[in-house]
Amino acid sequence: MRFAYADPPYLRQGRKHYGDHPEAAVYDTLEGHAALIEQLQTDFPDGWAMSASSSSLRLLLPLCPADVRIAAWVKPFHVFKKGVRPAYAWEPVIFRGGRNKNHPPPPKGGKATTPKDFVVANIVLKSGLVGAKPERFCEWVLALLNVQLGDEVIDLFPGTGAFGMAVANVS
Repeated sequence: MRFAYADPPYLRQGRKHYGDHPEAAVYDTLEGHAALIEQLQTDFPDGWAMSASSSSLRLLLPLCPADVRIAAWVKPFHVFKKGVRPAYAWEPVIFRGGRNKNHPPPPKGGKATTPKDFVVANIVLKSGLVGAKPERFCEWVLALLNVQLGDEVIDLFPGTGAFGMAVANVS
């Protein structure tokens, strides 16, 4: 199977955080995100996931097919912004498809193999890239899509390379 993960500059944040990459400015527009969502649907029918900001979710969801789901990355340690209340302490992950085998309940005392639709993981500090995702987050996204050995996973915005490292560790 073939999957994708997209962590684009969040809506209206491209120039602000990635000014040294002029191509990021396209994501300051809703049209830029619409084109990305269309690419995900067309090129990755097996499944995909895309990170977003909570404040852009109401604008992005109408651009998505009706069968997407929303998962949450909950950040117990997060950045507080002066004058912003409440704090931005979670981020949505829009996802679609994935390998959906029927998972029987685990044996008594066994480990469940179905992931939750949320993960609790701290932000990454001093990565050199705004919005870098922690290893636990990357592994969780792979679990949401039920990526298995032999699957192809494309990271459309490789950034720090953390997602690619998580893909390499799929066993």
